[in-house]
Amino acid sequence: MARLFGTDGVRGVANQELTPLLAMQLGAAGAYVLTEQNDYRPTIMVGCDTRVSGDMLANALMAGICSVGANAVYVGVIPTPAVAYLTRKYKVDAGVVISASHNPVEFNGIKFFNGDGYKLSDELEDKIESYIRNGNKDLPHPTGSGVGKIKYRRDAREEYINHSMKQISTSLRGLKIVVDCAEGASSYTSVETLKELGADVIAIHNNPDGTNINANCGSTHMEELCARVVMEKADLGLAFDGDADRLLAADENGKIVNGDEIMAIIGTHMKEKGELSNNTIVVTVMTNLGFILMCKDKGIKVDQTKVGDRYVLEHMREIGGAIGGEQSGHIIFLKENTTGDGLLSALHLLEVVKESGKKLSELSKVMQVLPQALYNATVPNHKKDKYLEYPEIKQAIEDLEAKYAGEGRVLIRPSGTEPLVRVMIEGKDQKVIDDDAKKLAELIEKTVI
Repeated sequence: MARLFGTDGVRGVANQELTPLLAMQLGAAGAYVLTEQNDYRPTIMVGCDTRVSGDMLANALMAGICSVGANAVYVGVIPTPAVAYLTRKYKVDAGVVISASHNPVEFNGIKFFNGDGYKLSDELEDKIESYIRNGNKDLPHPTGSGVGKIKYRRDAREEYINHSMKQISTSLRGLKIVVDCAEGASSYTSVETLKELGADVIAIHNNPDGTNINANCGSTHMEELCARVVMEKADLGLAFDGDADRLLAADENGKIVNGDEIMAIIGTHMKEKGELSNNTIVVTVMTNLGFILMCKDKGIKVDQTKVGDRYVLEHMREIGGAIGGEQSGHIIFLKENTTGDGLLSALHLLEVVKESGKKLSELSKVMQVLPQALYNATVPNHKKDKYLEYPEIKQAIEDLEAKYAGEGRVLIRPSGTEPLVRVMIEGKDQKVIDDDAKKLAELIEKTVI
């Protein structure tokens, strides 16, 4: 049986793979494992994004939490980074977010934070999973007054907004910004924060109905945002994903500015102000080679980790890093929050725009984005880690690695959250790398069945 936890919690199609029963088991086992050393009744905070399945899974999860004698605080629809922050602020024992991030509405996920607001280690996840595989038979089952309670708290998102606003000292007055909320958890928090700081905000996709989250909008579908920025003659556009832990941007000409470019802009600004801890930015192996070359030119050290913001965070904690993240827009400001935070990323990007007096198109020239091709091969979820067991795939990858040696790179990896094998090739000629990446993805998809 495959491991329940991926790189970002437990994911699956809601009510099919991620069932209410599994949510209840995760609630019980997670609450017990995360608080078993306590000699008092623990409390766990629970929030979710706007998916229609969120209520179903949240209530099942909280039933599990209460079944082992812990209390739950339900803060409703709220960004993932808000739960990480509020878990620390309110000094609760753990936090849980019910979200599938940028995935379509039929998916959902459950991810845990410990009492310090950090994602769980593999060891803790394995311990939770071991209880579930044993049917939670070894967990306590209190009765009477020993059963936990649920408290509903609706003011928590204001606390997160206030915290976010304090992280920059610059007014945003005079900036005209188009904000795509992905019909998700940022629909209130991002718009209100930017307005409070004085920006002229044009909000799109900020009317979630439970079924439209990430539907042709947000950071995975930026066509409408880019066009709207140009039409409105706005200074720039911001695109969040469903749970608002990632951010991408569009400059005043409607050109997408990705996570690597955003980190380059903010990171070099931090270096100039003496705020770049250890003179280091932490990124993943997927980061564009142009970013690495830019940092070398600017005298900035780059540390690379395997893909996943949790691994970026782990390394940032080890070295005391101030900024790190992924090309996809997960950017962590460790002195301000313990996970990727789309709103903080937006505020720091806007801070650079205001303080420099430059257009985003000019700021993004700090690095040259080298051609990159990324294709996904859809494969059965339980086989996505076994693609190298097929000789024809192994040989095709070796041939491509030889072809691009010295003038590019080939990176193949299974997705941590979806039934996909991702194929990325970087090189000099966009058409050539597109053709090669597409052919390899099609081979994997055709072979791994």
